[in-house]
Amino acid sequence: MTLTEELRGLLPLRPAPVVTRPADALTARRLADSLGTGEPSLPRRTFSDLLVFRLDGPDRTAVVKHPRSARASASLAHECEVVRRLAEDERLGPWRRLLPVVEEHRPDGPLPLVVESCLPGTGADAYLRHAPRQARRVAESALAAISALHRATGRTEDVTRRAAEWVEPRLDVLAREVRWCRSGQGARALEAVRDLLERELSGRRLLVGWTHGDFHPGNLLLRPDRGTPSGVIDWAGAVPDGPALLDCHTFVLTLRHQLAGREFGAVVADVLRRACLRPADRRLLAGVRALPSEPRTETAAALLTWLWHVAGNLDKSQRYGRSHRWVADNVVAVLAEVPPSDGAAPVRSAAPRPRPPGRTP
Repeated sequence: MTLTEELRGLLPLRPAPVVTRPADALTARRLADSLGTGEPSLPRRTFSDLLVFRLDGPDRTAVVKHPRSARASASLAHECEVVRRLAEDERLGPWRRLLPVVEEHRPDGPLPLVVESCLPGTGADAYLRHAPRQARRVAESALAAISALHRATGRTEDVTRRAAEWVEPRLDVLAREVRWCRSGQGARALEAVRDLLERELSGRRLLVGWTHGDFHPGNLLLRPDRGTPSGVIDWAGAVPDGPALLDCHTFVLTLRHQLAGREFGAVVADVLRRACLRPADRRLLAGVRALPSEPRTETAAALLTWLWHVAGNLDKSQRYGRSHRWVADNVVAVLAEVPPSDGAAPVRSAAPRPRPPGRTP
């Protein structure tokens, strides 16, 4: 590993706004001018290489998304297609009110963008920072909302044949984007994940249907007065035939990650060490019939949730795989808890920590 790569790996995932704000504001102004109307709000950079701002005009308020990389462009195009398909799905009925409306998609040129309707409400993550005691009520509402999508579009089936399509592409992303996962202990850990998930999914009957893929509090909008769902956003990771329980597990585990102030990887590693979910999380999932029938399957469900979460992040932006701290806290910390394929105990000492510049593995 070169010194440049080492230094890049020590940088924060998202540059400090004070550094990027002048250039971002200029880009937002140019994007707004290209649309012909409206004043842009202060733009923000997302972890998925998007520049996002609100556009306030005389006739509408909209959200503008500008991709800053080829990966972000592909992700945004997929999101537009998903939202279109869901909006046209008559099975969803009134549920479609929770979807943003894509008003314009301009994928080419020097200023590609997507313009979406501005859904009402505030992000559940921000809401819970001010009202953490409402976490259970918000979680119950969120799980009920996403479960309605699953029931409307899903069917229960034997998922043995789906194990490979749910697992293999995401393991490939980890091997491609995370250097530690390409050989040695990292490669063996991925093989252990593959074996465990394929074994636990084999013969299981699960609900399969439209799956958001990244259903966490930051992607749920709430009505501030009641704390009930008013919108679901960021459909870039959605698939029509995913494991429905994944969305429910993602919300419960990321909610614990947010409320406890711990890394997502630490929350999942805790589940693997305990070999089951925490009682409060089990009750939430049982309430929407998303709790596996056996504790060992709970562990597999948490591991599958983690795999989709980290692979989704790595696929969105190269910065995740380059970050020593993110990889150590969210990838290696979990893989170090997965029992090897031969049944031996996990090798927890394998987890590398962020290193100072100049040192190579």
